[in-house]
Amino acid sequence: MMATEHIDTRLLEELTEQSADLNSDAARITRCALTDFGQANEPVRRRWWQRGTVLAGAAGMAALVGGRAFADPAPGSGSISTDDIMTLQTAASIENLAVSVYQTAAGLSFIKNGNPTVAAFIARTTMQHQSHAQAFNAAATQAGGQAQNSPDPKYKAVVDSALPGIQGPADVVKLAITLEDVAARTYTKNVTQVSDVQLRKLFASVAPVEAQHRATLLAVQALLAGNAADLITIPVDPAKLPAAAGGVGFPDLFYRTDSATPISEGAVK
Repeated sequence: MMATEHIDTRLLEELTEQSADLNSDAARITRCALTDFGQANEPVRRRWWQRGTVLAGAAGMAALVGGRAFADPAPGSGSISTDDIMTLQTAASIENLAVSVYQTAAGLSFIKNGNPTVAAFIARTTMQHQSHAQAFNAAATQAGGQAQNSPDPKYKAVVDSALPGIQGPADVVKLAITLEDVAARTYTKNVTQVSDVQLRKLFASVAPVEAQHRATLLAVQALLAGNAADLITIPVDPAKLPAAAGGVGFPDLFYRTDSATPISEGAVK
């Protein structure tokens, strides 16, 4: 395993800043979606297209799902199904587990006393996952359901199995990549599964943030595995970079959704 002091932190700092910027933009869209969703049953509701930010979220999700179009229900219909509530609860359960894993990682000695940029990324990402869980639970309760405060049962078993074997940063990164990947895939698919346009907007605002987390972690993983910290500089001589360097954080052209978590998996029983 590569010693943490050999990692050039400048690229990680840039990726962390980009992740924070993306999450800040997504948070604004999320707040708008929750506000409009909460007003769905009011006699007079603002039309969803009056908020221009939804267009950005929809465009981003069109790219994530390969440009596939989906039909919108009638704006202001306020039609929320039991499946919608389960979808929100399952999403919250994924976020709850991610928070738990990152908080556990932050307490490990080789994280606390290791690379400060990695520790900062973990701290910031933990807060983002906490915000996502709060958003999903807020929508679930507004729809008449219960908040989900427990972790996803399937992936909790994966985490419980992996934790005893954690030996260093590379193991933490590998586990985190698994959780970020399932979150991004699940929320991408959820956009086409929920019946309310504001819920689609909510999932569309969070999925790209999880994809950005995964991209950053894949870059960190490559640094840990490749022992090529001398090439991670800004600026860098492109001629010295391996051919795979440009795409290590984005191995997929479009996010596959066939391994997305079923909507009932983390629902409140």
